[in-house]
Amino acid sequence: MLGLCAATCAAISAPSFRTTFASTAVGSFSRARRAGGTVAAGHARARFLAGRLGISLRDSRMRAGLRQADVAERARLSQSFVSHLERGQGRDTSIETWAIVAAALGEQLAAFLEHVPGADPPRDVEHLRRQRLVIEVAARGAWQAHPEFTIDDATLRSRAIDVVLLRPVQREAIAVEVWDLLTDVGAAMRSLEGKVSTLARRLAPVGTGSAGWIVRGLWVVRGTQRNRTILADFRPVFEARFPARSSEWLRALTDPATAVPGRDGLCWTDAKATRLIAWRP
Repeated sequence: MLGLCAATCAAISAPSFRTTFASTAVGSFSRARRAGGTVAAGHARARFLAGRLGISLRDSRMRAGLRQADVAERARLSQSFVSHLERGQGRDTSIETWAIVAAALGEQLAAFLEHVPGADPPRDVEHLRRQRLVIEVAARGAWQAHPEFTIDDATLRSRAIDVVLLRPVQREAIAVEVWDLLTDVGAAMRSLEGKVSTLARRLAPVGTGSAGWIVRGLWVVRGTQRNRTILADFRPVFEARFPARSSEWLRALTDPATAVPGRDGLCWTDAKATRLIAWRP
């Protein structure tokens, strides 16, 4: 009986062992392949980013009118190493060294993690939601919407207005700039003024200047606690730059019979970008 049991167990266990071993081996091989693919993708991304950083370094240096030797001296590096970085070969360079090189140019190193392209929403989804909100609200006022409207002719990197709204019959136009996060407020205000002026020139018939079109600027700001605090702390600045009441702007956006206000304005959006809210009722 003992011999029979041993033989029976051997007959049963041997194939089972082989199957288990094979499954384990295949699983380990698959995990190794996945791990290898991850590492290879990481190496490829590092090479790409090193190339982008090298181009950015070279462009920043040339804008500043500096030589590689000048940057090297400020960063306490060799000129050949700066050249090495500019050629996109800084993949193994530490983050600290990149930050020092950026500081030598009066710049700062910026970094973030982002989702790999796929099923996830785009990184600028909050911005897109507010553009959509502006377009939907303005449709009630018979405005024609043109998102990401470029305003500079014959340039590789034209400035763009987030949404341009037009009522051709009334010859009215609005340059809408959407702000999810207020950072350099002064630069943003100057940018709006320049875009409004350029848009007026683009719309005007040749030889007539800007006559005939009324062009105004409108900020649409995401109503986060941080943005609200900034507007509260510097309210006199914002009131001077955006003197029109938000209630006037909301009527002009939603009522075809209401003319665009005579001065630039500012409105909030709620957190989910479902409605425009008056900043100065």
